[in-house]
Amino acid sequence: MAQKGVQLDRETFSCSICLDLLTDPVTIPCGHNYCMNCIKIHWDQEDEKRIHSCPQCRQTFIPKPVLQRNTMLAELVEELKKTGLQAAPADHCYAGPEDVACDVCTGRKLKAFKSCLVCLASYCEQHLQPHYESPTFKKHKLVEASAKLQDTICSRHDEVMKIFCRTDQQCICIVCSMDEHKGHDTVSAAAERTERQRELEVSRLNIQQRIQDREKDVKELQQEVEAINGSADKAVEDSEKIFTELIRLMEKRRSDVKQQVRSQQETEVSRVKDLQKKLEQEITELKRKDAELEKLSHTEDHNQFLHNYPSLSPLSQSTDSSSIKIRPLRYFEDVTAAVSELRDKLRPEPEPKTRAEFLKYSRELTLDPNTANTWLLVSEGNRKVTLMGEPQSYICHPDRFTDWAQVLSRERLTGRCYWEVEWTGDGVVVAVTYKNISRAGSSDECLFGHNVKSWSLDCDTNSYDFWYNSVHTPVSGPLSSRVGVYLDHSAGILSFYSVSETMTLLHRVQTTFTQPLYAGLHIYPESSAELCEVK
Repeated sequence: MAQKGVQLDRETFSCSICLDLLTDPVTIPCGHNYCMNCIKIHWDQEDEKRIHSCPQCRQTFIPKPVLQRNTMLAELVEELKKTGLQAAPADHCYAGPEDVACDVCTGRKLKAFKSCLVCLASYCEQHLQPHYESPTFKKHKLVEASAKLQDTICSRHDEVMKIFCRTDQQCICIVCSMDEHKGHDTVSAAAERTERQRELEVSRLNIQQRIQDREKDVKELQQEVEAINGSADKAVEDSEKIFTELIRLMEKRRSDVKQQVRSQQETEVSRVKDLQKKLEQEITELKRKDAELEKLSHTEDHNQFLHNYPSLSPLSQSTDSSSIKIRPLRYFEDVTAAVSELRDKLRPEPEPKTRAEFLKYSRELTLDPNTANTWLLVSEGNRKVTLMGEPQSYICHPDRFTDWAQVLSRERLTGRCYWEVEWTGDGVVVAVTYKNISRAGSSDECLFGHNVKSWSLDCDTNSYDFWYNSVHTPVSGPLSSRVGVYLDHSAGILSFYSVSETMTLLHRVQTTFTQPLYAGLHIYPESSAELCEVK
C-alpha cells in the first residue's frame, strides 16, 4: 500500500508536458503545475497568436502570465525524489507480459517507469534515479516507458534517427543524411515535430470549430423538432376543441330539430283531431236529424205531419270539404332534405380518379421571381423557367435560392389542389415544400427532397425518382414530358402522375402537413419547365 501511495504522488508531482517530475515548478493562474522551462517553451510557440493557454484545461490568458517558482512545491518534489524512490517494490510493480520491463534490473524485472531517447533504454524508478541526480544525464530526453525504442534506431546504420527528410517524408539518422539522402531538404526531427505540432493545433482548432458548428446545427434541428412537435400538438389540441365544439353544436342542433319537429307534429295532430271531432259531432247531429225526419215520414195523420214539419230545426252549415283533404306530400320532408344536405357536406369527398375529376381542383400557379436562382430565367407571365448559361440581373432578395437552380410558386397551397408541369431538356425536379426551407448555401437543407421540409419527384429522359429527407425511392411508370401533381393538404395526400392521353399514378405520399405548401421546380442544365394552364 505504501508503494501505491508513492505512485500516486509521482503522478501528482509530474509535469504533463515532459511527463517527468517537476523541475523548477510553477503554478499558472488556472491552478495547474508545470516545469518552468516546459511551459515557457509551450507559450513561446503561442506568441504568434497572442493568446496563451493551459495545455491541460485549455483556459486562455491575455496577457501572458508572469511565471514564478513555487517554492513549496519544489521542496515537496525534492522530498519525493529522496524518500519515495527508496520504497521496496510491491508485487504489482514487477513487469508482466504486457508491460515494458526495466533494462537494468537483473532477475525478476520491475516495470519501466520512463524510457530515455538518448540511452535507448527503459528504467524502473530506482534505476532512473541517476537521470535525476547526475549532471551527465540532465540533457537526456525522458518519455513514458515504451517498448518501441528500437523504432528510433536506423536499421542500416544503427544510429538514432534525429533528422527528418522532408523530401522523402521519413525520419533518418545522421549517416543517412550524408549518404542516400544527401542534398535532400532535411531538418531536425524536433524542428519538424514543432512545425507539425503547429499544423496539428490548427487542425484541432478547425475540428473544434466544426464540432461547435455541428453542435449548433444539431441544437437548431432539435429546436425545429420541438417546434414541429409543439405545432402538431397544438394543431391536434385545437382540432380536438373545434371538433368537440362542433359535436356540441351538432347535438344541440339535433335536439332543436327534434324539438321543432315534435312541436310541429303536436300542432298538426291537434289541428287534425279538432277537425275530426267537429266532423264526428256533425255526423251525430245529421244522424239525429235523419231519425227525426224518418219518424215524421211515418206519421199517418196528415194534420199531425203538417203541424210538426215546421218545428223541425234547420241543418247546421256543413264543414268545408277542402279543409279535410289529406295532403298529397309527406310531412317534414324538407327537414329530412336539409339534414341530408348537411351530412353530404361533412362527408369527405373521394379522391379523384379521372383527369376530368382532377381538373375540378386545378390551380392557376405562377412562379415567384424573388425566389429564383440567379441562373434561372423566369418568363411567359411567370409560368416558365429556364436554366441559362449566364446569371440574370435579379435584385438581392432574402427568399432567393443562392446555389441550387430552384424556384417556388407565388401562391401557397392548402385544401385540394391540382397542377401540371410541362418540361423539356435533360430533366426537372417537381416538388412541394414549406416556405421556411433554407435558401442560402449548397447544403441538403436547401435542396428539394433532401430534408424534412420538401417532397420531390426527379424526372429525366430515362427514369423517375422520388426523394424525401435524402431517402431515395425509385419510381416506375410511363415516361412523359408532363407531370401532374395532386395535393389534399388536410388529408395529407400528395400524388404525382404521368400525364399523356391517360393519367398514370407514379408515386403517392400519405403524411401530415403542418404548414401551407408551395410548388417548386429544380431545373437541369439545358432544360426548362412550365406551369401549365389546365382547363
